[in-house]
Amino acid sequence: MIFVLVKFIICAIVILYCGKRVAKYGDAIAEKTGLGGLWIGVILVSVATSLPELFTGVGSVVFVNAPNLTVGNLFGANTYNLVNIAILDFLSKGTPLLSAVSTGQLLTAVLSLVPLAIATVGIFFNSKLPEISFVNVSVYSILILASYLISTRIIFKFEKRQQIIKKIDKEEKILFKYDNISLKTSCVRYGVSALAIAGAGIWLAYIGDDLSRFLDLGQNFIGSLFLGLATTLPEITVSIAALRLGAKELAVANMLGSNLFNITIIFLNDVFYRKAPIFSVLNQQHIFTVFIVVLMTVAVISGLILKPKRKTKIGLSVYAIVLIVIFIIGAYINFSLSLSN
Repeated sequence: MIFVLVKFIICAIVILYCGKRVAKYGDAIAEKTGLGGLWIGVILVSVATSLPELFTGVGSVVFVNAPNLTVGNLFGANTYNLVNIAILDFLSKGTPLLSAVSTGQLLTAVLSLVPLAIATVGIFFNSKLPEISFVNVSVYSILILASYLISTRIIFKFEKRQQIIKKIDKEEKILFKYDNISLKTSCVRYGVSALAIAGAGIWLAYIGDDLSRFLDLGQNFIGSLFLGLATTLPEITVSIAALRLGAKELAVANMLGSNLFNITIIFLNDVFYRKAPIFSVLNQQHIFTVFIVVLMTVAVISGLILKPKRKTKIGLSVYAIVLIVIFIIGAYINFSLSLSN
């Protein structure tokens, strides 16, 4: 058991280190190629920092044959990303964090609920209705991918119309400076770091399977708690770095953008899982984790709408406290459900 935990810690360190490098050199590539704007926070950085979730998913379905492990990881990663907003709020000086960012973040938060809703419907009806699939890929997975593509298009058009993109562009000039790194060097280092994350993600799938057997807990719980923690380490470190440089917009966009992208990984998992459409084998307990993600997202949406003017005496905004409380209660209930199964 101790050996498994040591492997988990080593794997988490590799993911943390390489995840930061992937985000850094992904930004450098964006700068060198002329990409930028909203795509930095919502698309490029969020996708880069979500590579651990992606490769852990591939490892879970291809090598370990544990689809519940990867889906639990994705939903769990979303709860960690949302509780990370509370951590960022605590670290942010002065005004509550969500009061200092644009309304475009609200759109991203709302749209992140769409693929979640599709996934929930798919999990709930997987044993109640005939499975509809194309080339062994569930129709729910296809709808999730479509919702992501449509959502990113809506976000980009909205931001461009509102010209909030200028605010993010201004943050980029402060945050991303890579004059001393060539495009070729950036691509090579990005690729090497991504490959390292691929290896660590696949290894993490095996470790998660070992943990579920040693601890005698369900794969969905191990995925949501342990793997969710490990695979979200790049997101929080990148966002903290952005926050320290005053780039609050990017710090929040990375978290919400990652949540939007994470659920889309289910589509890729379904493509690689050739035994059956993935929704036909998922545990109903995942619905509870989705419910926690929804509650936490609603708390973030409330903070973005109400924009509180001050924090509480403990240095946290009210919405940040709500996020932490929901996260803790959700983890406890999820643990209890795993013990009863």
